[in-house]
Amino acid sequence: MNLEIKPLTPELAADFFDFFDNRAFTDHAEWSCCYCTYFHIDSEREKVINNMVKEGKDFRTILRNAAAEFINDGTLQGYLVYDGDITVGFVNVNDKTAYRRFDGNRTRSTYVSESSCGRDKAVTCFTIAPEYRGQGIATTVLERICNDAGQDGYSAVEGYPRTYPEHFEFPYNGPERLFEKVGFVRVDERSGADFNEEQGVVIMRLALK
Repeated sequence: MNLEIKPLTPELAADFFDFFDNRAFTDHAEWSCCYCTYFHIDSEREKVINNMVKEGKDFRTILRNAAAEFINDGTLQGYLVYDGDITVGFVNVNDKTAYRRFDGNRTRSTYVSESSCGRDKAVTCFTIAPEYRGQGIATTVLERICNDAGQDGYSAVEGYPRTYPEHFEFPYNGPERLFEKVGFVRVDERSGADFNEEQGVVIMRLALK
């Protein structure tokens, strides 16, 4: 493999969409329409999207258009992973304030968003093409994220692994052990019962200052 990591910019939007349209979820087509927009859509935008779907608009197209909008205005940022000229991965990372909603549970979203130690970078999603998983790519990207965040003056980088009641096939928030490899420490944990759901959340943090 000849892997290269590049920050997502509007100029690389075509590579982002090529990855999500053709390689990101070849093993689970039902996940392929997310375009990594979920954590950037607040409740009001969600209502608009739901109304559009009720009117017969295509859900995939709606989210694809939202992703294009978010990439252009800087809301959706992160790192693309290339094997030669082919995009094989994407990690969603941005200033913590860019995430209008961390997930569908308001209590959990508030808990995550209000946890802070200064100017924080948040890592929300790891998406690697199936045939490239398990080869250390997510770890390499996370190391790059932390290095760049330090150079950009951030106080810390945070990740939010979920605590599933049983094995979950695709832990897109990243498993806790991934963050531990790069030096993150657990700073808090809430059980699923705290959110009236099965899954809880762990806040992992790497202090940079």
